[in-house]
Amino acid sequence: MRAALVTAWTHLQRLAEQRLPALTRLKRAESLPILLHRRRIYVVPSRFGLIYSAMLLVMLIGALNYANNPALLLTCLLGAAAFQSVFAGFRTLDGLQLQSLQVGPGYAGGELRMALRFATLSPKRGLRLRMDGPSAANAANAPLAFDLGVVGESAIEIVLPAPRRGWLAIGRLRIWTAYPYGLFHVWSWLHPDQRVLIYPRIEPNAPPLPHAHGNTQARALRRDDDDFGALREYRSGDPRRRIAWKASARRDHWLVKEFEAPRNPEIVLDWHCLDGLDPEARISRLSAWVERAEGMQLPYRLTLPHTRLGPALGSPHRHACLRELALMPGYAP
Repeated sequence: MRAALVTAWTHLQRLAEQRLPALTRLKRAESLPILLHRRRIYVVPSRFGLIYSAMLLVMLIGALNYANNPALLLTCLLGAAAFQSVFAGFRTLDGLQLQSLQVGPGYAGGELRMALRFATLSPKRGLRLRMDGPSAANAANAPLAFDLGVVGESAIEIVLPAPRRGWLAIGRLRIWTAYPYGLFHVWSWLHPDQRVLIYPRIEPNAPPLPHAHGNTQARALRRDDDDFGALREYRSGDPRRRIAWKASARRDHWLVKEFEAPRNPEIVLDWHCLDGLDPEARISRLSAWVERAEGMQLPYRLTLPHTRLGPALGSPHRHACLRELALMPGYAP
């Protein structure tokens, strides 16, 4: 019975959003910051509030029927408390502002952590938040309960599923409260114009990195305190301990020793060398190799059908490679 009522209520809400978009604020995505004010906050009685109202009605009829002044006074006091709770719940959302939204990196099939930063001029208690967009399609979507007890900016964190690689729109967020007595449901919508890039799924137990190509192992990188490499003319700022005194005496000008050390081999991650794998499996393996090369601090080059990145090493290069892999054609929009 309860499941049928929940289903009917959800269907009624969707029908109202289709027929009365101005009432339910089914609007386009908005740029941040988003401020909640009286024109976008809605109030309806909760199920407990309806039962409470019926109880007050019975109490009122009984008090009038028996001319019981104390019972009539109690009924009026309870009604006044319920009436004042409407304004207390409204003030909980009124003036609340979503300042920023930050999503950390995530991989397909995993989770994303999203930080929401709110600004408020007064403490807010008894708030609830739930995702209501594409980002929550595969989630249990349990509401997050939180308080904003500090005046100013406060941050909360929620977890989103990452169903596939590529761009994922954050979608709408439903924020509501039943504060203070649970008699009224006060809610509004937040629809930030934000999306997040989900990296491809990492292949578990991926094979070792491919071997380095060509003469990359023979290249050299200049570095201090390693094997002697060559002599060069002295430049201002060179340390005195590196001056080659004997060679300088023969040349009549100062010479400085240069040292060299072998550079790490350059790894080539080539799309065309993964024959026998379907496109998604290739993307997953290349993503695993990118992460492994970064972890081993080996310079790598990513070769895809439409572009070539590197050779390089570091966070910007890693992000560029994973971005290209995430946006490879073929994923379901």
